[in-house]
Amino acid sequence: MKAGDVLHLTRSASPQFIRPIYFRLIRVRTDLHTYDGWAWLDGYQLNARGDAVARRELYVCRAGVIALHTPTT
Repeated sequence: MKAGDVLHLTRSASPQFIRPIYFRLIRVRTDLHTYDGWAWLDGYQLNARGDAVARRELYVCRAGVIALHTPTT
């Protein structure tokens, strides 16, 4: 996962996602301690059109994160 990635987060990423969300990643927080296989993500929750609607910091299981697309440079 890297900055700009659009992620689909469901219950497999964390029980908090009763309703799946789309998320544009700003960064993976490395300054916070986590359990093995988990990560803190900083970014924006997206609406159905892909517009940012809320800035969020989320704790997720890496194995449950679905990357939809990565921006090209």
